[in-house]
Amino acid sequence: MEIGTVFEDAWFKIINKPSNLIVHHSNYARNLDEVSLCQWVNKEAGKSLHPIHRLDRKTSGLIIFAKDKTVIPKMQTLFAEHKITKQYVALVRGFVTEAGSIDSPIRADEAIEYKEAFTAYKPLHSFEVPIPVQPYDAARYTILSLKPTTGRMHQLRKHMNKFSHPIIGDPKYGNRHHNHMFIEKFACSNLFLHAKTLSFIHPITERPLVINAKFPAFWENVFTHLNCEFPLKNC
Repeated sequence: MEIGTVFEDAWFKIINKPSNLIVHHSNYARNLDEVSLCQWVNKEAGKSLHPIHRLDRKTSGLIIFAKDKTVIPKMQTLFAEHKITKQYVALVRGFVTEAGSIDSPIRADEAIEYKEAFTAYKPLHSFEVPIPVQPYDAARYTILSLKPTTGRMHQLRKHMNKFSHPIIGDPKYGNRHHNHMFIEKFACSNLFLHAKTLSFIHPITERPLVINAKFPAFWENVFTHLNCEFPLKNC
């Protein structure tokens, strides 16, 4: 697995998490018998580090670990005040031609109450694949930049489904025909959702940080199968 440290100082360690790896064991992952990212990080560090936020198991990208518990409340305040900008990149079904936003409340799987959820999106690259996917003779896709200002469970996956542009590789909210095509033609069942960039003011040093994580290899592999260059290769 491509686990890598992309930033580290006396207070934080920021990891580029691979797809299909849980952050930590919980009730949602109680049936998974695998090493978690927390276990891997703690073993590498030789001590317990503390994840400040979370990513879905199938989502890849940046996640912040605190080396000292005293900085956790400071980071939680930054998240609560929307002073940490998170940019995700997703591959979705269909052409998205204009930037926009989705303001649609979300309810967690076991919750009763819906909570506000807001996601801004912007198309980065659109392309067509000459492979039939029911009910069309060819398949169209867009790579989107997604910026959530709330952090609801499965927010981006649910919002893209409501937007009728589900994320490729999403087994719960995605389109089974497109997911099956990616498995059959590209041998890829991974979720194309990547936590690409984190931007915030360091709560201790007050230095502005912009942290980027490289894409997992399976993104570029799809374009290799299509005999063209991955358009975000140098991003």
